[in-house]
Amino acid sequence: MEKKYYGIQTKKAMNNFPFTFRKTSIDFLYSIVEIKKASAIAHAAVHELKPKRADAIVKACNEILAGKWDAQFVLPAFQGGAGTSNHMNVNEVIASRAEELLQQSGKKPILVHPNDHVNRSHSTNDVMPSALRITAIRRTGRLLETIKELAKIFDHKAEQFKRIQKLGRTHMQDAVPITLGSEFKSYSESIKRGRERIEHALLHCYDLNLGGSAVGNSINASRSYIQGLYRQLRLITKLHVRPAPNMMALTSSDADFVALSQSLTALCMDFARIAHDLRLLSSGPKGGFGEISLPELQPGSSIMPGKVNPIMPEAITQMYCLVSGNNVTIELAAQAAQLEMAVFLPIITDRLLESLQIMDEMLKQFGATCVAGIKADKKRCKELLERSMAYAVCLSPKLGYETVALIVKESLRSGKTLRKVVLEKKLLNNKQFNALVRSAIKI
Repeated sequence: MEKKYYGIQTKKAMNNFPFTFRKTSIDFLYSIVEIKKASAIAHAAVHELKPKRADAIVKACNEILAGKWDAQFVLPAFQGGAGTSNHMNVNEVIASRAEELLQQSGKKPILVHPNDHVNRSHSTNDVMPSALRITAIRRTGRLLETIKELAKIFDHKAEQFKRIQKLGRTHMQDAVPITLGSEFKSYSESIKRGRERIEHALLHCYDLNLGGSAVGNSINASRSYIQGLYRQLRLITKLHVRPAPNMMALTSSDADFVALSQSLTALCMDFARIAHDLRLLSSGPKGGFGEISLPELQPGSSIMPGKVNPIMPEAITQMYCLVSGNNVTIELAAQAAQLEMAVFLPIITDRLLESLQIMDEMLKQFGATCVAGIKADKKRCKELLERSMAYAVCLSPKLGYETVALIVKESLRSGKTLRKVVLEKKLLNNKQFNALVRSAIKI
């Protein structure tokens, strides 16, 4: 049976929070370990920690970061105390393993205390939000690459469909002629703008309150230690994290996490909108729009033979539901901070990291299995456009508003298409008609 390196505080937390529905994300715990590693090195450099003790702490941290002791982190994500339980779980495991390493060296045993040594100059209130910022930067970085690649797939489809004329709709009613390519290009641009919003929100996550200790005023943390801490942390994480101009502000406010969550939600909202469009445009195959077809991924019904459903757009919409709900939770938890402490960080951590993970995984799948395989039904697009009154706006500059209004009325009365009425009245020939349409929609 594997030795238990965690101690009494972790055991008490296990009794207080005996939940099984969700464990704490391991990459978040690793970010805490990286902070502890940087701290030990920095403390040793300014003679605030004995070199042998610091070296053992660093070795224990390296083992954890290599995945050797994952089973020692036993607590759920949902807990009270601003994350103190998870924080002490990490401190205890590092301390126990570091002390064991010193004993194995064959020399005089050296005590490694989870609070006095591993947690020296630290508080849950500066370590945990800093660890979340580090983890969020990494997860968001991966997500941004996924979004970038998905936008490229939409761009490719826009180029592929750029000459396919179709009916544009507003208020779910026939409106004006457009191209299918322009429709897909608008999706791509919405995605890119959403990506920019996320990038902008992420910038604030590089500011840490680490070194601020309990309330952000750096009590029990020396200036020389803090300077060395950030140097080491940048080396270890390979991220250009920096001390916040005012650490107390970041200790008492989780607004930066809210801003990131809101930017994720805004993009998911656009993805849900795009997903709704794809479902409409591919609806049918006989009784709907049928202007595009989505890849057939699996049977859609247990009772209706041959039915295939738009499962990936449906999943995208559910992704928005989940991320939007997480965002509400994050906002509520952030606004409930009091005085010098934003106390409800555990649920913010759990919900934000889940949003980042599900978006990354879902958008990769959406691009690969759905968007990349979309096909256009050029004939159907043309059919619906020809049957509509959408050409009227293209004819008005040449024939005049009043004349075109009469043509529309005759088309509706007779059941003939606008094109046929115009040609029968010899107002334009077919070549001229097409030229007006192409000019209007800029093909």
